[in-house]
Amino acid sequence: MSENLRQIKTTIENLRKTIRKHDYLYYVSDQPEVSDFEYDRLLKELSELEKKYPELITPDSPTQRLSAAVSSAFGQVRHSTPMLSLDNSYSQEDILEWHNRVVKGLGGEKPQYFVELKIDGVGLNLIYKDGLLSLGATRGDGETGEDITANARSIRAIPLKLNCEGKCPSYLEVRGEVYINKKDFSALNAKISESGGELFANTRNAAAGSLRQKNPELTSQRPLKFFVHSYGKIEGEKFSTYEEFLNLCRGLGLKPTERSKLCDSIEEVIKYRNELEEKRDSLPYEVDGVVVKLNSIQGQEKLGFTLKSPRWAIAYKFAARQATTKVNEIIVQVGRTGVITPVAVLEPVELSGVTISRATLHNFDEIARLGVMAGDTVLVERAGDVIPEIVKVISSKRDGGEKHYKIPGQCPACGSRIMKEKQEQVAYRCMNPSCPAQFQRALAHFASRGAMDIEGLGEAAVTQLADNKTLSDFAGIYELKKEDLLKLELFKDKKASNLLKAIEKSKSRPLSRLIFALGIPNVGEKAARILAGRFLSLENIVKAGIEELENIHEVGPVTAKSVVDYFGQESVAKLLEKLKANGVNTIEPRPDSSGAAKPLEGKTFVFTGELKSFSRPQAQEKVRGLGGEAVSSVSKNTDYVVAGEAPGSKYDKAKKLGVKILNEEEFISLLGSR
Repeated sequence: MSENLRQIKTTIENLRKTIRKHDYLYYVSDQPEVSDFEYDRLLKELSELEKKYPELITPDSPTQRLSAAVSSAFGQVRHSTPMLSLDNSYSQEDILEWHNRVVKGLGGEKPQYFVELKIDGVGLNLIYKDGLLSLGATRGDGETGEDITANARSIRAIPLKLNCEGKCPSYLEVRGEVYINKKDFSALNAKISESGGELFANTRNAAAGSLRQKNPELTSQRPLKFFVHSYGKIEGEKFSTYEEFLNLCRGLGLKPTERSKLCDSIEEVIKYRNELEEKRDSLPYEVDGVVVKLNSIQGQEKLGFTLKSPRWAIAYKFAARQATTKVNEIIVQVGRTGVITPVAVLEPVELSGVTISRATLHNFDEIARLGVMAGDTVLVERAGDVIPEIVKVISSKRDGGEKHYKIPGQCPACGSRIMKEKQEQVAYRCMNPSCPAQFQRALAHFASRGAMDIEGLGEAAVTQLADNKTLSDFAGIYELKKEDLLKLELFKDKKASNLLKAIEKSKSRPLSRLIFALGIPNVGEKAARILAGRFLSLENIVKAGIEELENIHEVGPVTAKSVVDYFGQESVAKLLEKLKANGVNTIEPRPDSSGAAKPLEGKTFVFTGELKSFSRPQAQEKVRGLGGEAVSSVSKNTDYVVAGEAPGSKYDKAKKLGVKILNEEEFISLLGSR
């Protein structure tokens, strides 16, 4: 390198360092030292030098935020540890009850709590390797999210390179919230309105829509901000408290949630939460409460997790937003388990930035408790700032024209009798197992992405199949013929063929997906995975007793009873026989118990084109069985792309990035050699 080029390189590095410093001052410290004009001048100077000397461009340069191409689809990313949701508390009694559980779990030890604002945004997972941003992923279902690295890179509040003065964590996975300030939201909607576009309903929708743009340049134009609030896998750094973790983030250039406080008692937590609620409207962003976390990492590890949430953290919600409107009528809906739920049809009203036209009444006892009638003026709130519900009838506004609601004696969908299964229960159910409304919703769940993932069997197709009585149970899906589908208005030749292919593919789904698809009460995706991993076959689960199920970690008595009750039904036994007879997989691969390292561990595979020897899901399961990871998009971090017949754009991208490409024979050979 010549002396002149060495000087140019030093100038470029100094410019990058200066720009990163101003990014930190603006986004982390909220203490900008230069105007936007001066910042843009520095960025322009750097950009011009890099254009002149392209060999000096590095991926972490501030000019490279938009280096990625436009994407037509987001790949899937499996999180190293689940991004769990939090339990909610809505009252002082709730939070005190949670505190007592924490104290008991710690063996009487006095806890310190960290209190943070609960920002109304969208969860984002970031991974930094040796200080460089390598991955950005959405929360997704908590286990698997979407790879939106290109979009994450375009957000100026997210550093491409950490401020590693001295030691830097070799691997840092942080989680946080992407959000939009109220002021920026108003300006964004005004701009969209001027161009005749569709306005965003609220700040959260705006953040979500902006984050998932197919073109990163569009994301970069949105006023997105980012707060760090938790972490996943970390290597090369240790801390003993959550406060220390936040200090680490702050030093690295990642901004923690503002207005956080370390509290020495639960009384201090409650007092500070109430203070923040009073300031809610003056905050620059939408919040719906605070998050209370145990400060001690050792204490967090001791308390652990439930199926859905950490035991050491809880959301302590603010009072929900409320509005007044009129009940036009009361109708009922039938759920997939037969539960009859009354719903109030409302005069549309704006609430927390969303137009509300319906509100749940939960059950018929709730109608009686509220004394609500059609024609009543009511107070409506979004419970947890999400689900609309009626909290009060304003009886002073009655004019005598209101109509009392009478509990129907029959199911609105099938005309069968509705009743309580047990007198002490509040829920009424349609007792007809063949009820079309129940079956329609259950069928949609069975075919959904998280379950058997049958592409093409969406709501419209399910409605026609159920209405025309083409199907009588889940197993009937696997007995469908092309002529059955062509009788329906929705299906033409190609669409029918595609659906039949998708149905065939779904037969090889893992056992855990089938368990979840069956819609067993109290059995979600995680519980389904636990059951499949523990028993390894559907037959073994059916034979399991309630005591054996109860003793499984993270299952418990409620889920255990639901499983035993469900599989104890004669109709379910017949259904399982039919599913098995139609070739649906009912076995979970046996985990390797030898303790030996899995040969494909740490290797990432992408499949493109059609394989002859097995379906794509089967190939993916073979990779996973050997410790590898099967993902849907190609990146520079991909180890292998397996190309079958008629490969698509993934093949071209792999060649461009220099990723190793295997044909089907080479892939089979790789599996065989392991």
